[in-house]
Amino acid sequence: MALKGNLRDFSAAQLLNLISLAHKTGTLTIEGREATRLYFRDGRLIYAEAGDSHWNSLAQILRRAGRLSEEQSLALQVRAQGTGDKQLGHLLVEAGQVTQADIIQSLRGHVLETTYRVFGWPEGPFRFESDLGAAAERIALALDLDGVILEGTRRLKEWKQLTEELPSLDVRLRFPEQPNGRLRDVHLTVEEWRVISLVSPQRTLRQIAEVNQLSEVRIRRIVFGLLQAGLVEMAPLAKSSVSQPPAVPTNRATAAGPTTIAVPSSPPVKRSVVRRIIERIRSL
Repeated sequence: MALKGNLRDFSAAQLLNLISLAHKTGTLTIEGREATRLYFRDGRLIYAEAGDSHWNSLAQILRRAGRLSEEQSLALQVRAQGTGDKQLGHLLVEAGQVTQADIIQSLRGHVLETTYRVFGWPEGPFRFESDLGAAAERIALALDLDGVILEGTRRLKEWKQLTEELPSLDVRLRFPEQPNGRLRDVHLTVEEWRVISLVSPQRTLRQIAEVNQLSEVRIRRIVFGLLQAGLVEMAPLAKSSVSQPPAVPTNRATAAGPTTIAVPSSPPVKRSVVRRIIERIRSL
């Protein structure tokens, strides 16, 4: 008989802990923000999927991990119709397009990120059945649930803090007129530069996140750091009479799947903006 319940009564962390302690084998299906299935063997996480089959295909997983280009991924999906992940992975390694380590690392990232999402769901019906179903055709991992639970719990705590600081992604940023003196010691990553290059009172954080292919957690984490460093500040709310600003131009197509937006590549950093920021820092 399947185990059934709701996340409002039994959290994701408690569910995974139970599966780990009981060394369960089977499929945990959660109907939350999107249908998510977690697969276990002897109390270890072996695979996870959410949304439709396209999002969870090996070709798409490798593309999102940067192991394949968009063109390679699309061509691979056409050629691989009716081919299981195990056979497809073997063919890719034999052809020299990826290594076995590339596949395992990409799958690990996909499985963990899919699993971590459910930690933030306040409710959603779930059921556990002792059947591996679709996972039999997937490349199986063997991830210890103790580490998954610890990281998922940490991320949930961080998410709550970030949403308190930045409750909406529809806000806009601007550069301060008088940069903070702490900017002398600021060292930004390429990802942070790309976010800064799109900062404008005419763009929302949501638009910036979509262009840079950043999750809601990641864009909030980056912007929170930029705000704390004094590099940016909140722009005043636009008056209702002002027309809606145009979206950030991009040729992306929205991917069918969870929160991440699929785009061909991140936009180049706008050097004029970078130089302006550097000049401000040097003038302090």
